[in-house]
Amino acid sequence: MMKIILPLIIMLMAFTPDSNAADKKVVYRYKKYEKFDFEDLVIEGETGGPGDLSISPRYQRKFKNKLPYRKNFNAEIRKGVERVR
Repeated sequence: MMKIILPLIIMLMAFTPDSNAADKKVVYRYKKYEKFDFEDLVIEGETGGPGDLSISPRYQRKFKNKLPYRKNFNAEIRKGVERVR
């Protein structure tokens, strides 16, 4: 019996709101302005020459054209010109 009652009491205490926490309103204040002086920042590292950067050639996949090939579009051009008139 004690094994059942003790966890129930602990759960009830965990989920009951604390009256002190509900009364307090939290107000967040952020900085309106902050200045960064980049002159004073020290960055450690090595400068590399432009020759140090290289891009390895990658395989470019060739895709098939899904549209049928046509030699000319004269009929469509004529229809377009007739619509303009």
